[in-house]
Amino acid sequence: MDNIIPQLQEWVTFYGLKIIAAIILLIVGRWVARAVRSFVRKLLTKKEVDAAIISFVSSLTYIALLTFVIIATLGQLGVQTASFVAVIGAAGLAIGLALQGSLANFAAGFLLILFRPFKVGDYITGGGASGTVEEIRVFTIQLKTPDNKTIIIPNAKLTGDNIINYSAKDTRRVDFTFGVSYSDDLQKVR
Repeated sequence: MDNIIPQLQEWVTFYGLKIIAAIILLIVGRWVARAVRSFVRKLLTKKEVDAAIISFVSSLTYIALLTFVIIATLGQLGVQTASFVAVIGAAGLAIGLALQGSLANFAAGFLLILFRPFKVGDYITGGGASGTVEEIRVFTIQLKTPDNKTIIIPNAKLTGDNIINYSAKDTRRVDFTFGVSYSDDLQKVR
């Protein structure tokens, strides 16, 4: 019993400081992650980015920072974190490969919302279709054709092709070809 008490005191002294430091690191890290999330949210709101992208990017930023804080906290406690980092990297690669098409559509939607080559109400041609833009979503664009059909185009297909925005300018030129015989009066034709 006499051997256990000094050993227990040594253990509490050694690991107690590490546990206190880990708790402080976790608390401060969560606070910093929340502050960065709030900053990203305010910055994107100021730039007038779509609300869906603001929510997604701020949540992704918070989760990434919180993951870093948790790994740093575990490292402070003496846990080997190299295997955690490898597992997180492998999981990220697997998720990225599985969601390759969706991530391409998301990235294209992010760029469409950021650069705004067209807006809701514009008449465009792109991705093999023409119509009036009804809705710009994170993954797709919804068009309405002149004959009242709805076309949904994946954003990656739309950005991978030429986009013609007929509504971008105030005036449009329209060319018509008419057949006129030689015997017709040209003044009446005009």
